[in-house]
Amino acid sequence: MTPATAHGAAVPAVRTVLGDIAPEDLGVCNAHDHLFLRSPRLPGQELDDAGAAAAELGAFRAAGGAAVIQWTPYGMGRVAAELPGLARESGVRIVAATGLHQAVHYAPEVLERVRADLAGLFVAELTVGIGGTGPRAGMIKVAGGFHGLDRHARYTMAAAAEAQRATGAAIGVHLELGTGALDVLDLLCGELAVPPDRVILGHLNRAPDLVVHRAAAGAGAYLAFDGPSRAHHATDWRLPEALAALAGAGFADRILLGGDTTTADARSVNGGPGMPHLLSRHRKRLELALGADLVTQFLTANPARAFAAPWARTPHAGQTSPPGRATDAPATT
Repeated sequence: MTPATAHGAAVPAVRTVLGDIAPEDLGVCNAHDHLFLRSPRLPGQELDDAGAAAAELGAFRAAGGAAVIQWTPYGMGRVAAELPGLARESGVRIVAATGLHQAVHYAPEVLERVRADLAGLFVAELTVGIGGTGPRAGMIKVAGGFHGLDRHARYTMAAAAEAQRATGAAIGVHLELGTGALDVLDLLCGELAVPPDRVILGHLNRAPDLVVHRAAAGAGAYLAFDGPSRAHHATDWRLPEALAALAGAGFADRILLGGDTTTADARSVNGGPGMPHLLSRHRKRLELALGADLVTQFLTANPARAFAAPWARTPHAGQTSPPGRATDAPATT
């Protein structure tokens, strides 16, 4: 149960697949990654092996990791039923996501099925459980497009904003190649009135535009720099410069770091960087440029605030239970 003050008001907690914890107990956090993921856009590269997921968590734990935020949303193979066991066995805290990705990741009939009450689906997964029997999600994942927002993105973000108001959950946003950050903030925080500190902008390392970074941080959003570059290395070597610029401008408390493992080949157990890369290589490289104290803040204090919420105790109006198995089976969500 969510902790409460003496006056009955909920205090911020991080909602993991094993229950709510105090933010300070989150520990060294991989703020954006995937243990399970499936998409028609990545044929043959599904993350669907529970044994490989356990091995990745073990390697991450051995490197000093304590928590992983899995940003895999509804309908993309979250395998939610496996997450509590993996958390117990590894000792790594896991936060699951609800939400919806870009339309290209789904069959049309899936989108049609959830459209009737998308906000209700999000709220139910956050407050009751994924698929009706699984663990509760602890964040909302949505997605923008390349330098813009299409109708699907706007609809999904409107549902996310409604769910955020009902629960207090943070909204994590996939930015396509790191673009469109300010468009997202105009919609979520401007038109839809989501508090900026409830928005986490992902993949900003893929577009090292220091002007946009500073504007987004100045608006109050969190900025996630997650994963090594796959297309080229220009963004990788510019990352220390980008983080130093943000910290120097007074926005060190807005920065999150993650790994974003999205394919089987990228897992460390298959020879890729995987989850342990964040701590075994990436952290050490950033410490050389920025100092250990600052990087520790990015990995601990910042995600503890970003993913904590004063969770609402009442379900979404008109939604007392998840939409059920017709929307997504617990084992594959």
